[in-house]
Amino acid sequence: MSKSSPSNQISNGMKRIIAFVILTIQCVWVMAQSNMENTVHSEVMAWSNITGVRMDGELIDFESALCVGIPGGNMEKTGRERQSNVRYHRNGHTQIVDIPLHGAHFHQEVTDSNLQVRIKLSAEADETLQEGAFFSMAFTPKYYSDAKFKTSGKKITVRAKERNLTLEFNKKVTSAVRQENGNKVLYVTLMPTLKKGEKADLEALLTVDGTRHDETANIHLDLMKPGARFAGFGGNFRIQNPEKDPEVIDYCLKNMRVAMGRVEFPWASWAELAKCDHHVNESAQMAARLKRIGIPVVVSCWFPPQWALEPGLQRGKGGVAALRLDKTKQDRIFESMVSFLEFLRDDYGVEADYFSFNESDIGIDVLHTPQEHCDFIKSFGQVLAEHHLPTKMLLGDNSDATTIDFIKPALEDKDAQRYIGAVSFHSWRGCDDETLRRWRDAARSINVPLIVGEGSTDAAAWRYPDIFKESTFALNEINLYTRLCAICQPLSILQWQLTADYSLLQGNGILGDDGPLRPTQRFYNLQQLAMTPADAFAIPLTVDKENVNAAAFYNIVRREGALHIVNNGAACETFITGLPPVDSAVVFVTNTNQKAEKSEVEVSMGMTEIDMPAESFITVLFSFK
Repeated sequence: MSKSSPSNQISNGMKRIIAFVILTIQCVWVMAQSNMENTVHSEVMAWSNITGVRMDGELIDFESALCVGIPGGNMEKTGRERQSNVRYHRNGHTQIVDIPLHGAHFHQEVTDSNLQVRIKLSAEADETLQEGAFFSMAFTPKYYSDAKFKTSGKKITVRAKERNLTLEFNKKVTSAVRQENGNKVLYVTLMPTLKKGEKADLEALLTVDGTRHDETANIHLDLMKPGARFAGFGGNFRIQNPEKDPEVIDYCLKNMRVAMGRVEFPWASWAELAKCDHHVNESAQMAARLKRIGIPVVVSCWFPPQWALEPGLQRGKGGVAALRLDKTKQDRIFESMVSFLEFLRDDYGVEADYFSFNESDIGIDVLHTPQEHCDFIKSFGQVLAEHHLPTKMLLGDNSDATTIDFIKPALEDKDAQRYIGAVSFHSWRGCDDETLRRWRDAARSINVPLIVGEGSTDAAAWRYPDIFKESTFALNEINLYTRLCAICQPLSILQWQLTADYSLLQGNGILGDDGPLRPTQRFYNLQQLAMTPADAFAIPLTVDKENVNAAAFYNIVRREGALHIVNNGAACETFITGLPPVDSAVVFVTNTNQKAEKSEVEVSMGMTEIDMPAESFITVLFSFK
């Protein structure tokens, strides 16, 4: 065997070097991919509560809170709409909350890194009390019934079958675990008792792990059992910022199919200046604009004029909640309200489809008892009929889903029913499945549609508008709307709002952003929901995966429909059956990185399979070509 030539030796040496470099690059790439797959991000609510940490999309769930009080005794905990003067904002990967509780105020910073979450807490006592300041974490029985807690100086571990958490503190901590309302609650002491002016600081590094539920989801549609008609997605258009509202409204109406709108009846301004008032006319112009694109219009009243109130009541600047009307002036009150609806018709060509007092169950701003609400529907409904106005009354238009008993008298009154055009509630809180079914059944019992008159999830969010830009907020919102569509089967969900208030857009000074006007993730989510074909009917379906929500619609006449899916967990495949006999379907995906990203999938024998990215809203549109 002859010896290799020098040239061959050099060639072989170079090959070994190249192979080594390639192997090194491959290792680095695999490590990088591994790190990418294991990146985590925390879910932080604007009121400070951390509702979990997501790993590869899987939510390792718990709920933290900041607390003042005595564990096992009286205690104030942070929660939605529990505290005022909440400040929330994001700085890069850090979410920052400042929040007051009784006796103390807190500062919290939650920073996401590749594999861990850093929590920085500080508390300062405003009073001297025999109560302490704490950081708590609640663990539900679903994943933590068998959880074991171990404390060792600076370290606390929580071990369960599918969930593991480790907290490493910058100093030794005092902690305790209590059983509360079926949950295991960990308390970490910041201050054992409050002494005015005293401060406490604590840092923790949180590491989580758990089972990723990436198994295939199976969804089956039953096209043969259509439910209620869905006109489409809608919005509120109450003008509150004449400088910023027009550009947001223009963008939404241009880039989203809006199926129903709600505008303001500025009663106080109308009673004082009538058609000479600018706000009256801009509200009427908004109603006319919606009518021009052919959609129904709800007219709702917030602020009554001073003369219409009970003696001794004073309407403050901007309106005061829970104002009662003077019953001795009912004829004058009705005359004033009718004159506005006639002004809309005669001067702007708008016949309002529905009328309501906004949230009269709690008085924002006119307050009714349940029976007064029923009586108002009967008496004002009759007056509208006598004036040949086709406007029907909204039953309810309640502040949230929990106050459904408010509509009971009118539901049982045959004379009131003849004037009711739809049942309405606002989705701010209390939307558990059973309550939503009660609203659905209430509308069905008198054979009128259900409308979600104000759609959103956090009524206090105007105080901390940075939250509207968060993917967590966007996912929570579209989860709620998908559930509403599946359970309540409303005629429409009217977003609060399609203006600069609670805006779906940011930029040009909106949501504290000075960049160009552009959509948030929330806009793309709702744009997809608005892609539902007009006047499609709700379709029952089954989903075999717990962290997947879905709702479907189909218009058999036009042979087109939509399936909306929220994947609340890790990326997975989804097998869909029960589709009509089409050849293909169009898929849109929205998440942190994808913005209504479009693709196409084949459909065979009513079946198709799609990939669902983690933490995503997916819309499947299907139709005969």
